[in-house]
Amino acid sequence: MSEYITLKENRDFSRLYRRGKSFVSPVLVTYVMKNKSENLRFGITTGKKTGNAVKRSRARRVIRVAYYQLYSEIKPGYDFVFVAREKTPYVKSGAIYKAMKKHLNSAGVLKWER
Repeated sequence: MSEYITLKENRDFSRLYRRGKSFVSPVLVTYVMKNKSENLRFGITTGKKTGNAVKRSRARRVIRVAYYQLYSEIKPGYDFVFVAREKTPYVKSGAIYKAMKKHLNSAGVLKWER
C-alpha cells in the first residue's frame, strides 16, 4: 500500500459526490466513501472559482502535501475527493492539513482517533 492511487474517471468522482459523506470547512471540502478494495484512492478538484491556473495548481499542491502527510494514519479501503475552495490557494499547507485531519477524524477513517 505504498503507492498513491489517484481517481481519474469522471464516474468515480460522480459516485463520491452522490453517495459519499461530505465534510466542509472554509478551505477544503472532503468526500469520503468506502471502496470494495483495500486501496486508498484520492482525487482533487479545483474549480474556476479557486482562481487562475497558478492558484489552482497551488491549491492542488497544498492539498496533495496534506494528504501525503496523513496517508499513513488512514485506514485502508476508502476513496476520497478533496475539493479546493476560494481560500485554499491563499493558506499555508498546515491549515489544509488541520482541516483534512479534522474531516478524516469526523469520518472515522483515521487509525488513531483523537
